[in-house]
Amino acid sequence: MTAPASRLIERLADRLAEPIPPPADEPWGAQSLAEGAAGIALLHIERARHGMAPWTSAHRWIMQAASGEVSAADTTGLFLGAPAVAFLLSTAPPSVDHLYAGARATLHGHITSLAHRRTEAALERMNHGGRATFAEYDVFYGLTGIGAYLLRTDPGSTALERVLGCLVALTRPLQRGDRGLPGWWVGHGPNREHSADFPGGHGNLGVAHGITGPLLLMSRALRSGISTTGQPDAIRTICDHLDTWQQHGEAGPWWPEHLTLRDLATGRPHQPGPARPSWCYGTTGIARAGQLAGIALKDTALQAVYEDALHRALTDPAQLAQVIDNGLCHGWAGIYQTVVRAAADAADLRLHKLIAPLEKALTSDIEPDDGQSPGLLNGHAGSALALTTLVTRQTPISGWDSCLLID
Repeated sequence: MTAPASRLIERLADRLAEPIPPPADEPWGAQSLAEGAAGIALLHIERARHGMAPWTSAHRWIMQAASGEVSAADTTGLFLGAPAVAFLLSTAPPSVDHLYAGARATLHGHITSLAHRRTEAALERMNHGGRATFAEYDVFYGLTGIGAYLLRTDPGSTALERVLGCLVALTRPLQRGDRGLPGWWVGHGPNREHSADFPGGHGNLGVAHGITGPLLLMSRALRSGISTTGQPDAIRTICDHLDTWQQHGEAGPWWPEHLTLRDLATGRPHQPGPARPSWCYGTTGIARAGQLAGIALKDTALQAVYEDALHRALTDPAQLAQVIDNGLCHGWAGIYQTVVRAAADAADLRLHKLIAPLEKALTSDIEPDDGQSPGLLNGHAGSALALTTLVTRQTPISGWDSCLLID
């Protein structure tokens, strides 16, 4: 399996050999961890750290990502702007630290200020009783992603403490006119739109934009000994919510991607059955969050529930048939990388048996010339990084997958 995977990595790396300038009308695109140079650079860094390529390749991509004016505006987050570029620089080895230390320190100062501004804005919104948005708290652009960067680079900081405290507050029910709704209830639909299908907004259960993103961050922090007031209780609150909305199918438990006001009123989700078991919305990401919650809380029964859910979802042909791409977000690469991390922590040894069939799925579904995006989240860079995990038989040296909060 490793020889074909190694050849695939080389073909993908060859296609991504030279930095790709961002579109003229989107100069900020290079700073995108999802699709731009910042994300693609992670592949070259991981390869260089394994001795698969010279550092010069990684350096060219890093310079492409950081060559323009890097934004630290309030609209930036882990996957765009200063936090994305700073995360990228945090994956470089100590041997080249002298090349990037100054830039990293400058960016870190801006991100610390950003974290304080964003927590203040979120707490103010809560105090006034308004509903949240994805951009306030999610992994990509919200406080969860900013917290993931801080947990990696500055775990003892006041900035991280404030982010965690804000996410704890997010788990408290809304008050005033929306009394009783979950605190993370957003006032828009799943695509950030105002839709007749989601009158009154929705509650999102996924990792990418939903409440299991904060669950991952708070659990990972607690596991590392980093906790703020109310954090264990907040983890329990989210787990109780997931328990309430867990559905029981023939192939095992599953969770709806999102909930409407009508779902809350009837006690039943509008989603008829399990969707694809992806990192972003599906059982794979949710189960990793629940597993880490169990580990952080030292609750072996909770850990067992989510490890069983992960195993059953990824041995269900009907759910696996819904996976149609190789990306990190929706596809095989994200599923594989998450399972590798989950298996390393698992008490349930069945999770190790998932790895071989997932390797087969990952290597059989990649074609470097298929016109797929070159980027990290949905493209070839992400697929190649998961393949690097496969070939090296070890978790990432650079820690690149901490941007998915699965490590």
